[in-house]
Parts: sequence; C-alpha cells; structure tokens
Amino acid sequence: MLSVIVRSALTKYRGLRLPCQAAVRAMSSSGGPTPPYTTLAISHPAESITHVELHRPEKRNAMNKAFWSEMVECFNEIAGDPDCRVVVVSGAGKIFTAGIDLMDMASEVLQPQGDDTARISWNLKKTITKYQETFSVIEKCPKPVVVAVHGACVGGGVDLITACDIRLCTQDAWFQVKEVDIGLAADVGTLQRLPKVIGSRSLVNELALTARKMYADEAKSSGLVSRVFADKEALMAGALEMAEEIAGRSPVAVQGTKINLIYSRDHSVTEGLDYMATWNMSMLQTQDVMKSAQASMEKKSPKTITFSKL
Repeated sequence: MLSVIVRSALTKYRGLRLPCQAAVRAMSSSGGPTPPYTTLAISHPAESITHVELHRPEKRNAMNKAFWSEMVECFNEIAGDPDCRVVVVSGAGKIFTAGIDLMDMASEVLQPQGDDTARISWNLKKTITKYQETFSVIEKCPKPVVVAVHGACVGGGVDLITACDIRLCTQDAWFQVKEVDIGLAADVGTLQRLPKVIGSRSLVNELALTARKMYADEAKSSGLVSRVFADKEALMAGALEMAEEIAGRSPVAVQGTKINLIYSRDHSVTEGLDYMATWNMSMLQTQDVMKSAQASMEKKSPKTITFSKL
C-alpha cells in the first residue's frame, strides 16, 4: 500500500509548475531564523499562506527555552493576521525535531525555585502550564495548520503535531513518544491529544509506555498522518498545494469549520449541534455563501472567488 502512495506522490509532483517549485524551494529556508525569532523562520510562499519553519538545524530543531515562548508569540500573531488563512509548519535540516533540548532546559525543569515542597510544586506547575500553551496556541489558532514531518519527530514533536489540524509526512519519517525513556510522563499534550487522533487506545498506550518508534506506514494506517510522500520536496509541494486549496475557500467557512471540529471533539453530539447552531446563526449572514453558491452553479472553482479578509 505504501509503495502505491509513494508512486502516486512521485507522479503527481514530478510535473509541478515552475512557480510552485520555486515556492517549495523558498520554504526550505537557508537564511536562518526570522527576527525577532531565534528558533523560527517565517515566510509567505503563496497568497494567504504562512510558513512556520522550526529553524535550529544544527541542533536537530531541538526545543530550547526560546522556542517555547516564540511559538506562542508567533501563533498569537498569526491568529490575528487577516492576510493569513492557512499555516504550514515544517522543520529545517535533516529532521523535523529531536524534541526537547535537555541541555538548555534542564535548569528550569529539574531545578525549580521555591523554599519548600509546596512552593517548588507551585512554581513547577506554572512552568508546565506555560509549556503546554506552546502547543495549545496552535489548536486555538482559528487558521488551519498543516504540519509536514520529515525524518524524526521525537518527544515534544509529537506534542506539537497532535495539536495541528492536518499531518503529512515523508516515507522516511518516524515518530516517538520518548518521555518515559527520560523518566517522566509526557505533560504538554501528547497523552491528551494522541488518543483523540489515533483510533486504537491500545496502540496509544503501547507507544506511550514503551517509547518505541512508529514509522510512516504505521502512522498512516493508524491515522496519525493522512498522507505519506516520497521525500521532503514532494512533501512540501503536497503541503503547499493542500494549503492553497484551503486558502481558496471562504475564510468564514474554513475558520468556522476548524473551531467547530475542535469543539465537537471535546463535547457530546448534542452540545456540538447546539454550539453549531449558535455559531451559524451569525456566520450564515455572510456574502461568502452567496458567492460560493453562485460559483458552484456556474461550475467554477471557489478559488476564482475574491473573499474579503477575516
């Protein structure tokens, strides 16, 4: 099955238009992080699309102290940017991420401040909560987030990708819930989100308790990723094409869809339907519906419509 997917990806992306090839090359940043960030490179490879690249390739994109705050700042800015409709996340260099940078983070995590057990615990909880927000901010962002994983995705990388909306990977990608190997339970999202992503609770438990590697074919069959590509170039081309498809739709419809999908995941069907009715009693009062309906009747692509910024 995987070989069929790979051949399909190769056939599909071998004939890419030159502008798309140029955009894909531009997404593989070699110019370093984008100020004021020191761990992220931000670019705009196509209209209404923001590319966020983890950019510590010399450290295998390990997550240092700066990363945890910069991701929050970055996605809060993206959430309020009317020019952005879709986000693509990827990693620079040979792998997506090696996870937490233990050397850089050890002092904050292993030596919390406080005069007694209660105060040490209080401060440690504040630290953990702050780190949880680093990935929760991706989920809270109303813009859909497509993550493109190549090579290794370890520890904190799994926390990151499970907060994204669409997950894609290369044939050589592998995933590892690494935390039990370093003496702790994953505490920034994997144990909460992975069971909602993968259908098998037994498989989730196995991955979290054994810290074994999951490779691309198993990730695809279990639902962790939705597509597998031959290599990073094909992966980035696929991620960009998907982002362009989403960006071509009404931002009212797209962002409302993401918000309601997440709400329904965490609530009963009845609660989800009630929330949806309340949501759409205002959101249906948009010109986007009439524009989209007209284009559909004229058998035109939604990408031919000019939608107002949201």
